[in-house]
Amino acid sequence: MFRKTLSLLVVTLIIGLLTAGCGSARSPITEMDASMSYGEAAPAEMPAEESYSTVAQNSVPDQNPERIVIRTGDMSLVVVDPSISLENITRLAEEFGGYVVSANLNQTTLESGVKVPYANVTIRVPAEELDQVIARVRAESDQLPLREIISSLDVTNEYTDLQSRLRNLQAAEDQLQQIMDSTTKTEDVLSVYNELVRIREQIEVIQGQINYYERSAALSSLSVELLANEAVQPLTIGSWEPGGVAKEAIQAFLSFFKGFVKFLIWLVLLILPALLIIFVFLVLPVWLIVRAIRRRRKNRKAQAPGSTETPGSTEPPAPKA
Repeated sequence: MFRKTLSLLVVTLIIGLLTAGCGSARSPITEMDASMSYGEAAPAEMPAEESYSTVAQNSVPDQNPERIVIRTGDMSLVVVDPSISLENITRLAEEFGGYVVSANLNQTTLESGVKVPYANVTIRVPAEELDQVIARVRAESDQLPLREIISSLDVTNEYTDLQSRLRNLQAAEDQLQQIMDSTTKTEDVLSVYNELVRIREQIEVIQGQINYYERSAALSSLSVELLANEAVQPLTIGSWEPGGVAKEAIQAFLSFFKGFVKFLIWLVLLILPALLIIFVFLVLPVWLIVRAIRRRRKNRKAQAPGSTETPGSTEPPAPKA
């Protein structure tokens, strides 16, 4: 009898979890959670059937959830010395209570053969300080940023749903633990233990997702690309800019190449197939008919009386004496 009751309770628990996890994306607050939040002790003993129904049904949606927004930034700046700007941005992250995720400093060779430094850095700073940090980073250059992208991702619904599922799973874990503590049969203990292990695995996965959202929302990511002035300045000789002439020549070549490729595509896909169709269905039949008519006329002339030309002979008849 006890084994049947235990099986019934486990099935009821699973159904309750599925109903509570899929029924709403809001964060339900159970009676047990509410009593614990106000400092009241939870009931020492609660019937299993009543606790399951509490987890699945007695939930109240959060009418004013806290917004969880993940903000990220991406910038590209032209600076005098990328290595110095890299150090300044690194100190800036530490100043605002953040840290450096990655930083790279290397050299690139220009067409003139000059080597100039190039750097990129990714930092994380408190989300509420991101705008101020971007303004400080922008001040590293005396020019407008080549690229500045600030994006926001609202994950409030996903975060609230994860919290709801986590609470339901934790309540189910407590009830399963109580059932296993009160069970004496080995088979029943193993059955409840396996279900308890599965519930705890789900709790760890969901808790990891919640922690990721919380960390990403608390610390915003900012990626900065630092270019040297020499890397973006055109090559000039006096008032003449050969770089501009080369650019025009390249554009003219690309236009010619584009037109030539377009002509080849038309030639291969349209003109040649059209000429082939015209030759096969019009020119070739006419040519064969004309050739057959000429051959028939020659054969008739060769067979006519007084003709000395043998059929099929192409030599002219000998002159008469």
